[in-house]
Formats: sequence, structure tokens, C-alpha cells
Amino acid sequence: MNKKIVLWGATGQAKVLWELFEHTHDQIIAIFENNQEIIQLSFQKKVAIYYGKKGFLEWKSLVHPGENQIYGLAAIGGSRGQDRVELQKFMQAHNVLPITAIHPTAFVASDVQVGDFCQILAHATVCAEVVLGSACIINSAALVEHECIVNTGVHIGPGARLAGLVEIGEYSFIGTGATILPRIKIGKNVIVGAGAVVTKNIEDNMTVVGNPARLLPLKQVEFQRSQE
Repeated sequence: MNKKIVLWGATGQAKVLWELFEHTHDQIIAIFENNQEIIQLSFQKKVAIYYGKKGFLEWKSLVHPGENQIYGLAAIGGSRGQDRVELQKFMQAHNVLPITAIHPTAFVASDVQVGDFCQILAHATVCAEVVLGSACIINSAALVEHECIVNTGVHIGPGARLAGLVEIGEYSFIGTGATILPRIKIGKNVIVGAGAVVTKNIEDNMTVVGNPARLLPLKQVEFQRSQE
């Protein structure tokens, strides 16, 4: 039976999820967005947008009591993994059910452990004995090789490559086209810049860029985070 879906977020990540659910023939019935300047969506069709937690509660008040099989995903990517996890918990606390979204073109090995609220997008590859925590995003054409551990709230960007036995800490973001070499451990709240090649372990709360990856100076880190 086709599922009824709500999304929290109305920008790029929501657009790719919209396309995914068109493939699975599930129905998006509402969208929530914290930015009230977003009024109309190119993909919105006839789906209403509600703003913030107040808007969510307004929507809930309109849901028919018998309509209790509604699923939800936070469509928020990048380095905002903690925000994504908190929104998932908020929705779940209000009886929105957990769902994992896997694009039909993605490959996920049969022994992969996939947490609730994960998003595995078009042409992604998730190989043998990988463990994905809750609310992870494996973006389009990304590769997660054998026995990697990808913890809660991590986002692996488009075309990024994790070699075997890599571990990524909670809420970290691996940028587009980055490469993580085998057996590397990356801490929590780390940002790996687009195209970076990580050859050494990275401690918590760091931002690295380049080939080989090097720490970004603090002022540049602050500027980068202010643009998100």
C-alpha cells in the first residue's frame, strides 16, 4: 500500500526526496519549512507548506483521527545533521512514523544495517556489512564500502567515496566528491570539504579541505559555517 509522507524542509533535499517518492508511488501530503520566505516550490504541486513547529501542530490538528499511518522525513542536509535528528524526534513524538527512503536505483547489500529515517538516493552504493545510524543521508552516486560505520545524522555528499572499514562520527558531513581512505576514523561534527582526500584520522569538530586533507584555519571555518 502506498504510504503518506510528510517532509520537513522545502529546498534541495526535499526536491530529491520528491523525485524518489514519485518512483516508489508514495504520496507527499504536507511540507514543513522553518524559513517563511519560501512561499512556492517548483515541485510543490498542490501540497501545502506549513511553517515551523507551530505550523506542524496546526497541520496535526487538521489530520483526521483515523489517519494514523503517516510517515515523515527531515529533508535537511549538509552539516545540519543534529537539526535533522531533532526534527525527526519531534515528528515521531507527535505520532509521525519512522521511514527509510531508498531510491530504486540504489544498491544496498542484503546484510547492511540501516537506521530509521535514513535516505539513500539515486545510484548510491552501500556495500557488505555497513552500519548506518539513524537519519543518515547517502547522497546520489555516493559509495560506502564494506564494513563502514556511519553514525547518526551523517550526510555523505554526492559522489563521495568511503573506502572499507571507515568510521564517521555523529552529525559529520562528507562533501561532494570527497574520498576517505581505508580504516580512517572521522570524529563527530566534522566537515570534509568537496573533493578532499582524507588520509589520516580526524578529531571531533574539525573542518578539513584539500588533497591530502588539511585543517581549515579557524576564521575560514567560522565564515563557512555562517554561510550555511
